[in-house]
Amino acid sequence: MTRSTSALYHCPPAYLALCLAMAIAAPVSAQDTANSGPAAANDQTTPNSTSSTPSSNNAKTLAGMQVTANSTAVGAIAPTQGSTIATQPQSIIGSTYIQENIPPTGDYTDIVAISPSVYTVTPNGSGLMEAPVVSIRGFQDGQYNVTFDGIPWMDSNDFTHHSTSYFTNQETSSVVVDRGPGTAGTLGNATFGGTISVDSIDPHNQFGISPYISFGSWETAVEGARIDTGSFTSSGTTAVLNVQNSSSDGYLTDAGQRRQSVFAKVVQPLGENTTLTFAGMWNKLDQYVPFGATKAQIAQYGVNYGLNDNPASQAYYRYNQDQINTNMGYIGLHSEFDGWTIDNKAYTYGYNHFGFNGEDPNGETPNGTAYSPDNVPGQHMRNTNRSWGDIFRLSKEIGPGEVRTGVWYDHQDDIRWLYEFDDTLNQLNPVIAPGAPTLALASADRLMTDSLVTIQPFVEYQWNITDNAYFVGGVKYNYFKRDLEAPVNQKTETPLDYSKDWNATLPSAAFHYAFTSNWTAYAQWAKGFLAPNLNLLYVPNPSVSDSAVQPEKTTNIQLGTTWSSDRLTLSGDVYKIDFNNFVQSSKIGGITEFYNGGGVHYKGVELEGTYMLGGGFSVYANGSLNRAIQTTDGLWNANTPHKTAALGFIYSDGPVYASLVDKFVGKTYYTANATDDTPIGGYAITNFAASYKFDPHISDVKDFKIGVQLNNLFNNTHINALAGTTVADSTPLFWTIPARNFNFTITADLF
Repeated sequence: MTRSTSALYHCPPAYLALCLAMAIAAPVSAQDTANSGPAAANDQTTPNSTSSTPSSNNAKTLAGMQVTANSTAVGAIAPTQGSTIATQPQSIIGSTYIQENIPPTGDYTDIVAISPSVYTVTPNGSGLMEAPVVSIRGFQDGQYNVTFDGIPWMDSNDFTHHSTSYFTNQETSSVVVDRGPGTAGTLGNATFGGTISVDSIDPHNQFGISPYISFGSWETAVEGARIDTGSFTSSGTTAVLNVQNSSSDGYLTDAGQRRQSVFAKVVQPLGENTTLTFAGMWNKLDQYVPFGATKAQIAQYGVNYGLNDNPASQAYYRYNQDQINTNMGYIGLHSEFDGWTIDNKAYTYGYNHFGFNGEDPNGETPNGTAYSPDNVPGQHMRNTNRSWGDIFRLSKEIGPGEVRTGVWYDHQDDIRWLYEFDDTLNQLNPVIAPGAPTLALASADRLMTDSLVTIQPFVEYQWNITDNAYFVGGVKYNYFKRDLEAPVNQKTETPLDYSKDWNATLPSAAFHYAFTSNWTAYAQWAKGFLAPNLNLLYVPNPSVSDSAVQPEKTTNIQLGTTWSSDRLTLSGDVYKIDFNNFVQSSKIGGITEFYNGGGVHYKGVELEGTYMLGGGFSVYANGSLNRAIQTTDGLWNANTPHKTAALGFIYSDGPVYASLVDKFVGKTYYTANATDDTPIGGYAITNFAASYKFDPHISDVKDFKIGVQLNNLFNNTHINALAGTTVADSTPLFWTIPARNFNFTITADLF
């Protein structure tokens, strides 16, 4: 029987009112231009992302990857499409695909799954637990940037992301998968493998209220409402608010989730050339978290085995849960005057996570604590961080082009602790250092505070060679510093007080050429980098190895082209990436030391396109051939499918929308342990979606929309990823594909 968190966390009637108050009081954000329209990409720039691809021969915005999809009929319904202004491979995913095809519980990882070279795993259903695998060309989470409205965010210890902890599907207008390090203006701690840029919704110009409700498989329910104020002052102030509640038992056994989210944005024009924007979000998440299942458990309990309801088991669902609160906000100013453009965003975001787990939920570790050989051992942890930062960009038309410069500053503080626990008695389990002076120190696996400061200034120049060609060259300097103060350091369980800084200089160059108004091409050479992980300091004496460790870097060479017309959008690219300075570790005399050694050679080809057949029908396809070979041993890089492909048929005509889309992921190899090199066979998942919008002829109801999504139509429940290994014997754990499921959604547009 599946356990829902709704029994554990009660939501009082006043909760939504409290959410509204918190949204208004929360830190706020800014976005420079609206991103409206069915595809969120109607021939306009979106200055919210992190790279700096010029939008024209004289680019006017500074926000980074200025996303422009095709302002054509096919551009409005294409699931993914390239950009005619891009200087590196990218896939733009607009609001039509997001709202019609992604389940209401989904997040950005479910959205990007359709893109070429992307491989994702959602074991509990869309958005119902953090995605354990999100791979782009073989680069793993933590090796690429994710931005919200142009702001890089991550856990500073390893640069990974909590996919369910920030914006929801209903608060997202578009997503761009940028497969490369970008230009010098691409900011973030992990430009190494690319950038996923998530842009939030913008206020509508007309007043309206859009309540929505959805229900689906596994007792899934979503309730929410979007409120647009329209222009409500003489200066044209607009605002949008989205309030949402969701709950689900989840696909995996005893893996329920409860989530509440609030998002608000206010856009204030200041004269004709300046815009001030405020926005903020707040998210609360409660969930029970499985860790995968062994093949023996899958055979015995079924493909959806996750946790159980036995209090004497380390896999008891109440012993394995997350309680997470997050918030994010920024205030931004965008202004253009006398050939100058200024763009500034000051932001903050916070993540507060209390986690609980059995010692070895799916493994061979027997019960037993310091108090009784029969008691259930577990762990309690906390990870909380707060970032403060600012992104400043400035541009000026000079000579035959434009110079762009700016700086990103970010400071993140973390608190991290982990204690051994007796789950039977619900108290600390003093088995780490039994002779310690306090019970807490006797039970502590880690007790630490750390900080990361990043400063990235950049400068680049766009030289407009002709009306059809331009060259962008620039350089970015990166400085980052780590401080760690640990009474109990992770791994060593000994005290450490240490500080270390690194730096890197990253040049880039790109050429863009327009053969015609709808056919362009580009060539790019750029350096990417990945700042050293905090685990570099999880050793007794970090100075032994850290002086020899340089940031991991990539050298990217990419060529691509995009064609766009009223009926066809088509993009293709080839790439070659050399990853070097791979940070590895070895034990010498029982002491772990880190060093740079080896890397990975990546290369491949990617295609995507949509063609309108006529009569409302379109066909969509994408594909990639990917290769990622480790240089030290010649083995295939983990989490890198050798190919991906998608094929879809879409019908969009007036109030009717329907799509049938299949995504194929090729074979992937995992090295679970020294004796287990596990191939995961290729698999395909087919999804169907349909909706109908109509006028119900009810006073104050403009239109009414009903929609249905049937996911995994052919019920493929095969193993699709390695989840890790057990603690005691390193037995491989696996994830499987969620079984066939559905979502039914009703939306109304009022007033």
